[in-house]
Amino acid sequence: MNYIGSKQKLSSFISTSVNSVVGNDLSQKIFCDLFAGTGIIGRTFKSNVKKVISNDLEYYSYVLNKNYIENHEPLDYYSSIEELNSLNGIEGFIFNEYSENGKSDRLYFSENNGKKIDAIRQKIEDWKNNNIINHKTYYFLLASLLESADKVANTASVYGAYLKNIKKSAQKELVLEPAIFSLNDNEHEVFNEDSNLLIKKIEGDILYLDPPYNARQYGSNYHLLNTIAKYDAFIPKGKTGLRVYNRSHYCSKSNVKQSFEDLIKNANFKYTFLSYNNEGLMSEEEIRNIMSKYGKYGLVTTDYQRFKADKTENRNHIANSTTEFLHILEKK
Repeated sequence: MNYIGSKQKLSSFISTSVNSVVGNDLSQKIFCDLFAGTGIIGRTFKSNVKKVISNDLEYYSYVLNKNYIENHEPLDYYSSIEELNSLNGIEGFIFNEYSENGKSDRLYFSENNGKKIDAIRQKIEDWKNNNIINHKTYYFLLASLLESADKVANTASVYGAYLKNIKKSAQKELVLEPAIFSLNDNEHEVFNEDSNLLIKKIEGDILYLDPPYNARQYGSNYHLLNTIAKYDAFIPKGKTGLRVYNRSHYCSKSNVKQSFEDLIKNANFKYTFLSYNNEGLMSEEEIRNIMSKYGKYGLVTTDYQRFKADKTENRNHIANSTTEFLHILEKK
């Protein structure tokens, strides 16, 4: 999935850095990914630790991580995927509000793909309500739909706006592909809560933090994934069909430092690793000053090529060099 701030390219850097501080054997450690997003870092550590605790305030992220993190035993999903792919499209909420030729004239999806999303989403919910599938398969199928729908979305990576014409990749027929998760013997736990509240109720060994860096709110940039995941009744607002969304204090210059310090203060974890880059609302010095109050502080950095949408050239992607800071705290 195309995702703002994805740590896919940085996962080996983060993993190596954690091992250099905590040690190579993490088999008895509890690892928490508190701002999980698509769960890349939780997935990286899932097979190496005793337990992963994954959390995110956005519901689409919760769905993805209920599958990628909490699911850890084999599922018999082949016939379900096959049946869902064979469905004929229907004129439902996604078609009417977010698709080509729908009543609201929003071009997030082609007509056929909007109808197909409605048909698949309604069938998944029907199966759950009639106990045809259990909750593990439910989240697996929902995660598969989110991933597959994202591949044919008519956007420049995020859902803050749609393109004026249906691009070539969005014209392709939606095919539901399984959201494969890794298998292991351990139980994992996934939450959908405010991180500053949840941190007071959990404990472990390694806390990984990847909060929003800037003023971009994930709730608005990925609102349509929340809508597909929840498939609830509401009146979409404005040209882009926004729903009411969560506003993170970590996206606010006036609130971010206080929220961050409260989080660090209340964290019951020996080691904390914070991913933050040189474009963030908090400076390197501000972060160092806060974390140093609570234990031994360290810092490692790496440069990498990040990609972002270029609005001036048909929204193609361009490279952008970024420095990633990994702030490290060993609590007293």
